[in-house]
Amino acid sequence: MKHTQVAALLFMQSMIVLAGSMAATEVLFANVSGSVDDEGTCQCSVYLPDTTFPVQKAEQLEIIAATLSEKFETELSQVREYSKMLDLYQQQILNLTIRVEHMEKSSVSYTELDFQLLKVEISDLKRLVTQLKSSLVGSNVIVEQIYLEITNLTILVNELESLDKTNILAIRRQIVSLQNQLKECEEGMNKTTVPPYFPPGSCIHRGLLNVSQPYIVKLNWRGFSYKYGSWGRDYSPSNPEKEVYWVAPLNTDGRYLEYYRIYSSFDNLLLFKPMYESRIRYGEGSGAALYNNYLYYHAYSSRHMVKHDLKTNTMVLRKELPNAVTSNRFSYAGVSWQDIDFAVDESGLWVIYSTENSMGNIVISKLNETTLDVLNTWQTRQYKPSVSNAFMLCGVLYATRPMNTRKEEIFYMYDTNTGQEGSISVIMDKKLDTIQSIDYNPTDQRLYVYNDGYLLRYDVTFQP
Repeated sequence: MKHTQVAALLFMQSMIVLAGSMAATEVLFANVSGSVDDEGTCQCSVYLPDTTFPVQKAEQLEIIAATLSEKFETELSQVREYSKMLDLYQQQILNLTIRVEHMEKSSVSYTELDFQLLKVEISDLKRLVTQLKSSLVGSNVIVEQIYLEITNLTILVNELESLDKTNILAIRRQIVSLQNQLKECEEGMNKTTVPPYFPPGSCIHRGLLNVSQPYIVKLNWRGFSYKYGSWGRDYSPSNPEKEVYWVAPLNTDGRYLEYYRIYSSFDNLLLFKPMYESRIRYGEGSGAALYNNYLYYHAYSSRHMVKHDLKTNTMVLRKELPNAVTSNRFSYAGVSWQDIDFAVDESGLWVIYSTENSMGNIVISKLNETTLDVLNTWQTRQYKPSVSNAFMLCGVLYATRPMNTRKEEIFYMYDTNTGQEGSISVIMDKKLDTIQSIDYNPTDQRLYVYNDGYLLRYDVTFQP
């Protein structure tokens, strides 16, 4: 538009110059030759030039130039507005592109609302750019490029939405499931029932139902390197309320039982205040048990059982366990040198082992705690090296196996009262990988577990 105005002005100037030159050089009247007609009238031809200056044409040209100038200014202001709008659209498209790229790269599943919001923003941009295109005469490269980018974004968002529908549905199902579980949990908390009470030392229940989360008492007194051992509370039928605790870590070879400590209360155990620390000779394995102030353990490299008096720290009896296989042949899975495992329950002293005749399956024998004579024997069909540990409760053997490094399952039971065996599933959480020993105490009805050097304790719940 600006070039048109300049051309008009130049044209007007040239016309003025031309008119001036014509006025200077042209003569309005000149002598010409004429003739006389028959009547004697003089006749001649006179040349009259145009008007000296074309004023009307110049005025028209000036009006046209002013009109063109106004139109140019109007168009220029629109172009400035379009330029601002283009910058804004480019920034919005950049933001949308970043968000879509984040959705592509992220593993998070987005909801339908996220996609709808994107679609609305892209649709608004597309509508505005379409209006911009229609207002421009001819094509514009920048506008066409923006329109193409918006179209590509629309296609990409639709593809992402279609790919994410499966994840959205799966997550919605998980959310509904979690909401239902939370609701059940809240209802369960509101309806919490106290487990039925059974007097200590009684077996009027129907067996083990569940165990609590572990109470981690502490690391054994010899340190983390002493991963094998046993611990628990003494059960004295004549004085069940008396508190006596023992902790017997094996040496670092995981075989030799040499030292043990006795604590007069649980608080003293926590405070590392033993009543005394004693040394015994030639103990083997993590199968020791304390019953009525006597420590029972397996004699080193033999099939002998030992009865040890805590008061005098002396061995009072040593007797062979008939047909017991030793030398680590049928020990528990993951726990070496526990061929002979002593256990205590409401009815007294037991021993868990294997024989060649049982082909490595668990054998249970009830012992006379005074003489160590075998009173009765039961042979199970459960292979001893396939279980991680075992304990007795009301005449029922319970065996465990690892589920992973942090969970153990009580999976097998054998009832010596009926001769029946079966499967159960009670999950026990644990601190570390391996359980070296489990001892049950009838007084407080708890399990005492030695777990890779840590002392754990579990409360037991019974079936009513």
